[in-house]
Amino acid sequence: MEQQLITGIHHVTALAGSAQQNLEFYTGILGLRLVKKTVNFDAPEVYHFYYGDEQGHPGSILTFFPYEGLVKGRHGKGMLNTTTFSVPTASLNYWLNRLKRFGVAYKQPAERFNNELVVYFEDADGLGLELVFNDNDQRRGYEGGPVQAEHTIKGFFNAELWEEGYERTAGLLTEQLNHTLIAEKGNRFRFAATDSPGNYVDILCMPDTLRGLPGSGTVHHLAFSTPDSASQLSVRQKISGRMLNPTPVLDRNYFTSIYFREPGGVLFEVATAAPGFAVDEAPEHLGEALKLPRQYEADRAKLETTLVPVSVDYQKYK
Repeated sequence: MEQQLITGIHHVTALAGSAQQNLEFYTGILGLRLVKKTVNFDAPEVYHFYYGDEQGHPGSILTFFPYEGLVKGRHGKGMLNTTTFSVPTASLNYWLNRLKRFGVAYKQPAERFNNELVVYFEDADGLGLELVFNDNDQRRGYEGGPVQAEHTIKGFFNAELWEEGYERTAGLLTEQLNHTLIAEKGNRFRFAATDSPGNYVDILCMPDTLRGLPGSGTVHHLAFSTPDSASQLSVRQKISGRMLNPTPVLDRNYFTSIYFREPGGVLFEVATAAPGFAVDEAPEHLGEALKLPRQYEADRAKLETTLVPVSVDYQKYK
């Protein structure tokens, strides 16, 4: 049987304007685990935060480059505008009360497809987020944070792309990235490589919307997961055959990556599932120390004084 080259979503990476504010929102209010505190490979004076579940499994990881004082971007077509998290149906009142308690404005719950109740909100930078309340997710959330164990975020549910039209992006997903169209309603088309929460990609046809502009509160790229280096090279060959000019394979310490832009303009990445985040920290201590790529280790003393100190008082978020 032929190996499935793409298994689902690996991570989503976004831009923020304040490291401290970002850390408090995602670990304090949302209760995600900071699984890695490192720096941007291309701009080491900027943090790279990875948030996720207990071990940082693919399909749970939201990462940020927090550029202090970065101008806000604009949602629009050609972007991933909404990143959604999966939580139990029974947690609806808990989360509405929690968002209200911490002053996070949200839209009233709305239904989507079958048995999905959706609540939209934004972080302090304006990044589009949703909680999808459903009982189809058997994953365990991070239970060591301030959110009660039975209400923890289990990981992603889906990622939402806004496009001029869905056909060309759909063609890439289905022909090169192992996805199948599994649902559609109105202008929303849902694709999945693996039909389970954490792996859905929704394309919204938004031809009358302005194009998005990068800045804080916008997504930088969407990463898909592939099992290993061999499968990654097979995907790269297929992407090259579609004339989308993928990058060479790049070592990101916790996975290797290739990048390319899909026809609508969203930056896609294909990342390996291994080696994972425990390669340089014990699982019980993920995210505690500043981890630097090998090429920047000699500059540690300088970087530790350049990077803004960050910390979170989790007691006030319980």
